[in-house]
Amino acid sequence: MINPEIIIYGLIFIGVIVLVEGIYLTIFGKSISLNSKVNRRLDMLEKGMGREQVLEQLRKEMSQHMHSGSIPFYSLLAEKAKHAGIVFTPMQLILMMGVLAFVAFVGLSVGTEAGLILRVCVSVIMGIGGVYVWVNGKAKKRMSMIEEQLPDAVELMVRSLRVGHPFSSALSVVAQEIPDPLASEMGVISDEAAYGRDVGEALTEMAERLDNQDMRFFAVAVSIQQVSGGNLSEILDGLAKVIRARFKLFRRVKAITAEAKWSGNFLSGFPILAMLMINLIKPDYYDEVKETAVFIPACLVVAAFLIANILVMRKLVNIKV
Repeated sequence: MINPEIIIYGLIFIGVIVLVEGIYLTIFGKSISLNSKVNRRLDMLEKGMGREQVLEQLRKEMSQHMHSGSIPFYSLLAEKAKHAGIVFTPMQLILMMGVLAFVAFVGLSVGTEAGLILRVCVSVIMGIGGVYVWVNGKAKKRMSMIEEQLPDAVELMVRSLRVGHPFSSALSVVAQEIPDPLASEMGVISDEAAYGRDVGEALTEMAERLDNQDMRFFAVAVSIQQVSGGNLSEILDGLAKVIRARFKLFRRVKAITAEAKWSGNFLSGFPILAMLMINLIKPDYYDEVKETAVFIPACLVVAAFLIANILVMRKLVNIKV
């Protein structure tokens, strides 16, 4: 029969992830959430912070994870935290790992009878793993939202340029009219341009930090127009159509491969589910062969085939566009 302690481990791990999200929202407010209707930059301005102070704060938050890969244990998170736009500093994230590990240790001590060494090891894994899963989820959601928002943002710039606004004003309009995460990113570019920084350079830096190909196209288009001249609204209009077409193609490929991905997940997970069901329905099913010499090698071979199946399935459905 399934050991109840395994269920307790799973519940504690889920609780750890929920706890870090709760702490994050409690400290920085609802505007930090990607589902917030008011973007973080406007929220900070409405609370009385000056424009220069807001710019400095957002720039610090956006760059704090870029050069922190050398910190012990943090190299696993640096790239993900940068894409996720996590406001926690690297040291705060490491402290959060320690806090969550302690909470997990207390939960394991109360809910299980595991030995001290096992509880300590599992607690450390849950503390680091919980933060990693949380940051990774944030990064995927944020990058997906930026990719989806970018065509609308560029089209809004095109309309602003066509009615006679300068490009810096078009950036400001985008920063006010669209939600986060792209709104705050564009707001920082707008503020930097207002203080004299080259817009093309700022956009290029943002594209490299986000590691977004469509953003690179946008930055290159603006930089070329600054050097060679031309009708920026027409250039950006064509770029918006290209970005939207690419985004539709990504979605189409995702829809086409969805069935294959679910089939791969099912084929990968079915043997594990079957084993759990057998143990649940008939716990003594493997007693006759468990003590034989080939049982452990056979289990290792099965595990190797399962891992190979997962890798092959992912390779088959990972279509590059």
